[in-house]
This record gives sequence, structure tokens and C-alpha cells, in this order.
Amino acid sequence: EIFYDDGRPKCGPNCGPSCHCGKFTEIWNNVFMQYNKNADGTFSPLAQKNVDTGMGLERILRILNGNETVYDTPLFTPIIDKIAEITGKKYGENDDDTRAFRIIADHMRAATFILGDGVVPAKIGQGYILRRLIRRSSRYMSKLGYEEPFMQKIAEVIVNNYCKAYPELEKNKDFIFTNINNEELKFHKAVMKGLRRFDQMVAENGDSPVLNGETVFRLYDTYGFPIEMTVELAAEKGLKVDMDDFNGRFKKHQDVSKGDGGTFKGGLADHSEETTKLHTATHLLNAALRKFVSPDIHQKGSNITAERLRFDFNLDRKVTPEELKQIEDWVNECIKAEIPVECIEMPYEQAKDEGVEGVFTTKYGEIVKVYRIGDVSAEMCGGPHVKNTKELQGFKIKKEESSAAGVRRIKAVVGKFD
Repeated sequence: EIFYDDGRPKCGPNCGPSCHCGKFTEIWNNVFMQYNKNADGTFSPLAQKNVDTGMGLERILRILNGNETVYDTPLFTPIIDKIAEITGKKYGENDDDTRAFRIIADHMRAATFILGDGVVPAKIGQGYILRRLIRRSSRYMSKLGYEEPFMQKIAEVIVNNYCKAYPELEKNKDFIFTNINNEELKFHKAVMKGLRRFDQMVAENGDSPVLNGETVFRLYDTYGFPIEMTVELAAEKGLKVDMDDFNGRFKKHQDVSKGDGGTFKGGLADHSEETTKLHTATHLLNAALRKFVSPDIHQKGSNITAERLRFDFNLDRKVTPEELKQIEDWVNECIKAEIPVECIEMPYEQAKDEGVEGVFTTKYGEIVKVYRIGDVSAEMCGGPHVKNTKELQGFKIKKEESSAAGVRRIKAVVGKFD
């Protein structure tokens, strides 16, 4: 680790890089990668040794500008100024409010970037992290005495502040604002219902100093009430939460939610002829959704077996019957047109510049495979695919339903239909 000493006097005889007084700031971290840990616990030298290094942008800027903290840099001050404008509070007046300002600024910035990558709030995975960031921001805004919707106003400041360096924020701002507004509204409703249920739960708990994990998990699962808020409210009443029990139930819930056994990376159960056909049909379905429903639609999940395809995508409403018919008819037209499917390798950045569709939360290599279906579809993909759309014979949508908040799901099949 590389630390910067800002020159102030030591806070005491034990003051050093691990001290929290602020005299020392870690600005750079180097990890020397030299060994591989084997399955039996032994270590063997890496064929290619390297140094993994990372610097903190805000910390460097803080030092160069002579700011007291990273929150005093131009990366955060516009956000903090907007929070002050909305709440009527003054930043830095007391420790509790200052902490709330910083948490809101940090969490809202992170949430805006995550939404900019196409992630939507959910109960599991990366969507759950996003949901926690948004909901914790809302809670700390309440601590500042503000209960009205505010998130889009702050997200707008973040987009404006960062869009030159991160143009995807400007490109996806409508998606960002829609989803952040929806999640904020849902949270306010959940809080009101959850608070009433929490009070009942405490009353039912009697003289026990611990709230059991089953009851607390039900509060989380049924009302979307954040576990962090439950812990804080319990502490205010002199109670504890059985977190071991809660965490066990939460993990079981995650495992069940994820469970779709029998799939390989990319969502294909195997590389048989039928799954290959359905894989190509999925690309056509994706293109049709963007053509007839919204150009902002992107893949949020995919699962393909020999019997059917299942495609998840971001949308905050149902796909109408009229739209489903348009999609199905268009895909069948592409099949009848006997369009060749070709695979091209190109640099990842070139593919992005050309507007090739991809799951951009996925980490791609420098060179990617792009599957093109004539001029109707182009996606980064590992394959496999059919050689020509005529191999699909026909396409039929079997079901359209909700998958998660802000995510819809379509199930479809291919083959010869009467």
C-alpha cells in the first residue's frame, strides 16, 4: 500500500497509516501475484507473474485539491449541494447530518451507475445490491427530515456531472430515472406497511429480548422491509435480531430463487440441435422486442432447454397482446426469409461502437464473437447458432409474465406448427 501523509501533526504516539485520524490516506494498492493455490493447498509459481494495481480517483483528487475529505471534491460537491437544496439542511453542521449527506451522495452515485449498466432492483443478486443502495438513501433522507420523492433530482445531477466521461449515463438516463422513481415509490409503500407489521411483531414478541429470524425474514420477504432497518428499529427498542437464523433463511431463499439446474454458462442446457435453434430464436426475439416494444430493452437473463427458450428483459409493464403478435409474426417472417447467420470476430470496443447488442454487465475479452442475422440482429455471443434462419421452421410465444420488479419474461418454442 502507498500512503500519503498530509503533514498535519500526529494525533498521538501510535499514529500511523492504520490510524483513522485522517493524517494518512491510502492512495494506491499493489497486489503482487506470484503463486497459484492448488486444490491440495500447496502453492505453485504462476507462469505469468503480474502486479494488480489500483488508485483511488477521489483520494488523488482530494490530495491535489487540498480538500479535507473526498466529499469536498468536485466529484461529490454538486450532489451534496443538491441534497442541501432539497432538504434545506446545511452540510457539515453536525456529525449525524454530515454522515447522512455522505451516505446519500455515495449510494445515489453508485445506484445511478448500476442502473446505467441496465441492472434493475430485485430481491437477489446485483439487483438486490442496487435495491439496498436506493432504500438506504431513502432512509437517510428521512433522517434529514425529508419524506418526499427526491431521487431523480439527485440522479440528474450525477448524470450531468459524469456523462462526458461515461456517455452511457446520458444514453440510458430515461431508464435510470424510470427505475429509480419506481423503486422509490415501492419503498415508501413498503415502509408504511412494514412499520405497522414491525410494531405488531414487537408486541407479539412479549418479554423476549430477541426477534426470531423467521418473523424478521417474513417481514423482509412479504413487505420488502430492509433487514438493516429492522435491526435499527429493534435496537431503538432495546431488542436484538437473530441474524444467524435470518441469514440461513435468506440464503435458502436465494438458492431457491436461483435454482434452474442443468444449465451451462450462457443459459444453454446443452449444445444439441434443438437448443441451438432456440438460441438463434432468442436473438430474433431480443431484436423484435427492441423493434416493437422499446429500443431500451436489453437481456436480463436467458435459459434454454431442448423444449423451450426463456428470455428475461427489462420492462416496467406487460407486453400487450398486440405487441406479442407483432413480435411473433416478425420472427416468423425472418424465418421464412431464410436469412444467413454469420459469426465475425472483432475487438470488443469496435463491437460497442457499432452498436452491437451485448450483456454489458458481462466481462468480455478484448476480442469477441459477433453473430449477425442479416441486418436484423447483431449480438456478442459465444454461440452456437444455426447457419440459416430457415432451420427454425417456425416460432411461437407460449407465455409472457413478470420475472421480477421491472423485469418481464417470455417463453417460446420453435418448430413446425399447423
